[in-house]
Amino acid sequence: MFSRFGPARRPPSRLRRRLAAGARLVAALTLVGGLYTAFAPAAVAEDSSGLSPAAQQGKGYFDQTCASCHGSNAQGVPGKGPSLIGVGSAAVEFQVGSGRMPLAGQAAQAEKKKALYNLDQARDIGAYIEAVGGGPQIPEGDDLHSKGDAARGGELFRVNCAACHQFAAAGGALSSGKFAPAIAATDREIYGAMLSGPQNMPVFGDNQLTPQDKADIIAYIQNLRSDQDPGGWGIGRLGPVPEALVIFLVGLVALIFATLWIAGKS
Repeated sequence: MFSRFGPARRPPSRLRRRLAAGARLVAALTLVGGLYTAFAPAAVAEDSSGLSPAAQQGKGYFDQTCASCHGSNAQGVPGKGPSLIGVGSAAVEFQVGSGRMPLAGQAAQAEKKKALYNLDQARDIGAYIEAVGGGPQIPEGDDLHSKGDAARGGELFRVNCAACHQFAAAGGALSSGKFAPAIAATDREIYGAMLSGPQNMPVFGDNQLTPQDKADIIAYIQNLRSDQDPGGWGIGRLGPVPEALVIFLVGLVALIFATLWIAGKS
């Protein structure tokens, strides 16, 4: 066919149109793949290098003994272990440092036992969990009770803790085979328990109990441990019930026998 401007162009065939569309698709995929290759490895390397030396060490411990239940990224495994995102280093240091984790077996609750990791290693794992998802942290220092007021801490303890742990921190039974343990722990363990709320224990965040309140409570608990009952026999420090029983079974019986003895001599 001819036009006044010369031969007319033939419309492109269907095959040529398909080849052109395929070429454009391949070019687009190549461009996307190139961009991913250029930027994705750098992002991964940046995330890995962003961990502190303690967190990197803790990640090794976590991958070895914790990831099977809590997931490779601490996201949790259904039916095995909860997510650790947001629990912070406080919960990890308490659970791992006290030997409650790694969990030895299924039971009503995890009990304190000989720790698999020492305190420094537990803090490394806590640093890794902190880097992954953030959360509450225990203040620096091992003598947190030195900053507290034991008298005020006793008032706070009786209001917030004595219902489960008994007012002398000797522990008590709960439902379904669980129990509130006797508090024989370090300052950091007590602080971590208040921040994380293990087992049936409620969480006492800084909105419920300020850091100073927590230091006061710790001072009271540690004062109980050092108290030597200078007033006499402590009777387990269980309060008026055993004291009344002792008065009734020992005191009254002794008075009756003394009265009979005096009557017999007179």
